[in-house]
Amino acid sequence: MGDNTSAQAGPAVSATARRSALAALVATSVSALVVNANTSAVSILIPAISADTGTPTDTLQWAVTGYSLVGAAVIVTSGSLGDVFGRRKIFLGGLLLFIASCVLIGLSQEGIGVIAGRCIQGAAGATILACGMSLLSASSTGKEQMRAVTLWGAASAVGAAAGPLVGGLLASTLGWQGLFWIDAVIAALCIPVTLIAVAESSDPTRPRSIDFAGTVLIAAILAPLIFALTNGSAWGWGSIQTLGCFAITIGATIGFVLVERSVKAPLLDLALLKNKVLVGATLSILLGSGTVNGIMFIVSLYFQNPAALDMDAFQAGLATLPVAAAAVVLAPLITPIVGRIGVRTTIAVGFIIMSASFAVLAFVTESWTYGLFVLPLIGVAAGMSLQNGPCSSISTACVEPREVGAASGISNMARYVGAAVMTAIVASVYGSVSASRLAEGDSEPVALADAFSWSSIAMGIWCVLGIALALLVARGVTRKPTEFEYAAAAASTSHTLTPPEEVVAAAGQAPRSGA
Repeated sequence: MGDNTSAQAGPAVSATARRSALAALVATSVSALVVNANTSAVSILIPAISADTGTPTDTLQWAVTGYSLVGAAVIVTSGSLGDVFGRRKIFLGGLLLFIASCVLIGLSQEGIGVIAGRCIQGAAGATILACGMSLLSASSTGKEQMRAVTLWGAASAVGAAAGPLVGGLLASTLGWQGLFWIDAVIAALCIPVTLIAVAESSDPTRPRSIDFAGTVLIAAILAPLIFALTNGSAWGWGSIQTLGCFAITIGATIGFVLVERSVKAPLLDLALLKNKVLVGATLSILLGSGTVNGIMFIVSLYFQNPAALDMDAFQAGLATLPVAAAAVVLAPLITPIVGRIGVRTTIAVGFIIMSASFAVLAFVTESWTYGLFVLPLIGVAAGMSLQNGPCSSISTACVEPREVGAASGISNMARYVGAAVMTAIVASVYGSVSASRLAEGDSEPVALADAFSWSSIAMGIWCVLGIALALLVARGVTRKPTEFEYAAAAASTSHTLTPPEEVVAAAGQAPRSGA
């Protein structure tokens, strides 16, 4: 009798686990697709939002940088909250916050409402990605877990690629608000799936304390820095306002270091900064993803400006499709490339391609048509994929198994920081150069083309520095690429995946770099 009961209970438990795993895959993958599509689409919407609300585009830049700024501060903390209080609870909280932010943006009649909504959305998006990945990893094991992680990464990449096209189409038909209303509906559909079928999980071994002070200090470091980079040319780089912003950033950085040394569960394990490979990989991620985000922000403005290419939102979104497609197509090829030519060479080649592509874009003139932009922009995307995928994998392969989660958190934070800082830099360059040329009497087409050129030069300089960073990356890492690298490469444009426990355990027995 007892044996029969056990025999009947086994399949029932197995069926329940499979249903929970499938529900987790659907909820997390759909939400990741929506978050990444939303993130990549907003730059295309900026001109339409500006025209509708009367808010200047240089102010609406904060709809992009504010999102990344808050995301950088929250990405690690949200994962910690999920580990302590339950990943499903925090994931659901992220979905609710995302829906609320979409409603706020959709109802906004002024730019300030859009910017505020986007800042809230930064926290929501970071929470959905961090806790969604944890839920997914906890819901299955073995090959099923690897398959789920791979599908999640693919959904993230497809969302990032499709965002500008979908956003442009909606802006040209339903209005720019359409994207946020549709995103809110899709996110809302993920809630009942999560509530009904996804099992709760947490990490009982993790300390219960949460580093909220570190979270606030990350924002305190980035916000004044971005203010200074954005307004420095107008204020004067030696003005009290600019120097004051830099001083606040320095003070907050010192405070952050002191806090991280004293708390039980720090947001950032400072000891990991002694690992040169991790530092090199993280800075490479920051530069690669940051420069791509920066130049695509300028592309969205330039392509839609009546004095430049004069595209509508849909045309501009369609124009960026080859760029996004290049990143998606190249993603599954990265690991074989690394296996053939090596990690460091792959990363260096990626930055060389990016640098050369930005150098070509530096020759933009007012006579350029869309066709002349395509190849160099594809080169930027391809180069980013070549360096970003391996760096994402290395950042978790170069540390001890117990440090993998922390290393992944650092990389994800760097991706947000790069997007915020580089977008601020390029927006400042674009705005100041175009204003200066107009003041000197140049026509608007000439001024805008010159501004695009100098924006490309600014991003290219950072990529040249990235070539030097490749010398730090992968030094002493001899572990061969694993199946997990395919998933990591697929998601590397938006997230660095934390390997499942089996992969971490196996890597712990493989040759590793010294910290």
